Amino acid sequence: MPRTSRLRRAVTALALSTALVAGGTACGSGAGGSRGQREAVPVSVAEPAAADGAVTAQEVADEALAAEPTPSTSAQKQKFAKTRFVANAGLAAGATYQWIIKPYRAGKFKKGAKGRTFALVKAGLAGAFVYNRLKAAADNAKGDPLLSKAVAPLAAGIASLKGLGSKLRKGDAGDADIGSFEDVINGVKDAGQSAGATVTDKVPSTSQLSGG
Repeated sequence: MPRTSRLRRAVTALALSTALVAGGTACGSGAGGSRGQREAVPVSVAEPAAADGAVTAQEVADEALAAEPTPSTSAQKQKFAKTRFVANAGLAAGATYQWIIKPYRAGKFKKGAKGRTFALVKAGLAGAFVYNRLKAAADNAKGDPLLSKAVAPLAAGIASLKGLGSKLRKGDAGDADIGSFEDVINGVKDAGQSAGATVTDKVPSTSQLSGG
């Protein structure tokens, strides 16, 4: 039911209930009136109202309050955008260093290295995850003017990471590819810092990596 209709029905029900209660009280104060008769009126009104799905007075007040615009709406949206940006960028940074840069520097991706297959699989998942989280972070940044301006120049760098997850998984990624991840992550961190949205590395779980 539309909010306007619900409010109108609720107000009407409350007004009717008040009138009937007042009338019942007046009748009860006359000759032959009884306490049981005075109480019967509001009960008979309340039950059909509840059965018909009418909103209560409290609901009317709550909805009216919720409908009122607040001066801080724009500021709240910007704060939410920054929070989301920091969360997504933090996961991208954590995945990059934990599953791509760190094992690469340790020689885990080289042929013959112990645990190479496992390292490459994780790196492949991380590569796709990082790309998706950075795209999400860039989209989040659009909710804050300053952050959006700082992140905009990084669009091409983020786009360049697409497909690198596959190269990592196959063991074909080289210094330039690893450097691309590192450069983009550093750029995102710098952009966030300049806009008051400090990014902290957060290593994602295996289930998060699989989900992208």
